[in-house]
Amino acid sequence: MCQVDEDYIDAQLETKAGLSVSRKCMKCKEGSAVLIIRVGDAFCGNCFREYFVHKFRAMLGKNRLIFPGEKVLLSVSGGPASSALLSQVQEGLSPETPKKLRFVPGIIYVDEGAACGQSLEERGEVKSQLESIFRASGFPFYVVHLEAVFSLPSSVLQCASSALDRRNESYKEAVDGFIQSACSETQRETGQGSNSYTEVQTLLSELSTQEWSGEGGTVTNRSPPFTPEQTEAVRTLLASVKTLTAREELLKTLRQHLILHTARVRGYSKVMMGDSCSRLAVKLLTNISLGRGAFLAMDTGFSDPRYGDIAIVRPMREYSSKEIAFYNRMFKVPSVFTSALDTKEPEKASIHRLTESFISKLQADFPSTVSTIYRTSEKLNTACPRPIADGELTEKCLLCLCALDTGAEEATAFRATLISENLSRNRTPDTIPALGVAKQQCCASGGEQKESCGDRVDGCHSVDRTSFTPELQTLLCYSCRLIIKDMTSVNSVPEYILSEAERRKRRAQMKEEIQDFLLNPENDAVEMTVS
Repeated sequence: MCQVDEDYIDAQLETKAGLSVSRKCMKCKEGSAVLIIRVGDAFCGNCFREYFVHKFRAMLGKNRLIFPGEKVLLSVSGGPASSALLSQVQEGLSPETPKKLRFVPGIIYVDEGAACGQSLEERGEVKSQLESIFRASGFPFYVVHLEAVFSLPSSVLQCASSALDRRNESYKEAVDGFIQSACSETQRETGQGSNSYTEVQTLLSELSTQEWSGEGGTVTNRSPPFTPEQTEAVRTLLASVKTLTAREELLKTLRQHLILHTARVRGYSKVMMGDSCSRLAVKLLTNISLGRGAFLAMDTGFSDPRYGDIAIVRPMREYSSKEIAFYNRMFKVPSVFTSALDTKEPEKASIHRLTESFISKLQADFPSTVSTIYRTSEKLNTACPRPIADGELTEKCLLCLCALDTGAEEATAFRATLISENLSRNRTPDTIPALGVAKQQCCASGGEQKESCGDRVDGCHSVDRTSFTPELQTLLCYSCRLIIKDMTSVNSVPEYILSEAERRKRRAQMKEEIQDFLLNPENDAVEMTVS
């Protein structure tokens, strides 16, 4: 516990005085230390490399979520953490590695230059630098531009069940089956059997690496795959958001939709993110401030199963930003700087920036700050979604695809917030919109448009969608509602989001109309028991 009379300054001076350049490595006890991660953790170059690689492999081996032969998409932004992730996967698949990784990797990069106001020349320069790094890895890579959100299908927002459910399958059985199938395939190709386990693993690593490097790598063209109108639409969308906090959350959501769609189209079942321990500590406190406390386990945990068929994994979550920076510098891991929305912004420009500044300053004086916050996130578990009346799972949020946390009862803080908001607008509590989907006429009923929304294949095309905002909010979780509230208009929202919202609204209306004709399983069970 903290004491009033504690003198932290003297303790800090004593700690700094104890550091010495001539310290020996804490692991091998022979080599001279070249870096100090924490106060008592001094490593030489070779031991630090082994320590860094072992932590990555141990994280994958401990969780056992990536099965042999699975296609895994690496989300690489060019930053230090994602570049270190790519380097670890490259080293794990190299022929010199004794225990190789058994999954098939791919790379995706989302170009967000339109959101940051970059010109085509600046975006092209960053893209060319990253493409050279991706080609050197030998993995297939996909460069997706942020403008592609205006061509996404509405099926992106529909959670699909996994076609290959391996939750009940033993990891050891999967590995043995993978090795046996590889042995039989090798026998068919070479015409002779091989009983050596090491030889089989060597052939597997060579086949998986050479197969992908021969595909040409990229799926992008030299000419920009987007139009100036789409770039302007992205800037209009972000300009309609009043605060930088909501703008960053919206950009993160759109980026996640693009990665999810690419993984489904290209046949990947896992997506690896490069979130470090320091980044997750900032994200944990930020999400609590933004009202995402119910989803902390999915937002900061090792695995995120919210999408059903695609799982998000974070194997870099054990590394601090200091460890990643040392590793990249010592072993010359290439990285590319890309500007973000909050680049050169003041400290109090957004909740994200303020939280990051707070943790960084606290970490400088108390080195266990990040690890303490991170260990707290490890203890969080995802709550099982409660079933509703018809036995189905609860509805998902339209943007983040988490279970809706707005199914509140009367005596809750969320209900009190709704009442306060409506009272501040001089409205009575009776006019509070229902937590379900409210009924609303077509926006063309006012006479300005002769064609109804239902007659159009691609949804509503009316100019004013202000009346659609309350219905859109009922399909969102509490945190995503704050994003929509910060928007001046929903007219610039991508069409796939509005189309999915209209589809859910029609399904809810249809279900309400036929509710009296639906059979209730609970009532049938009671009748059978009585009879």
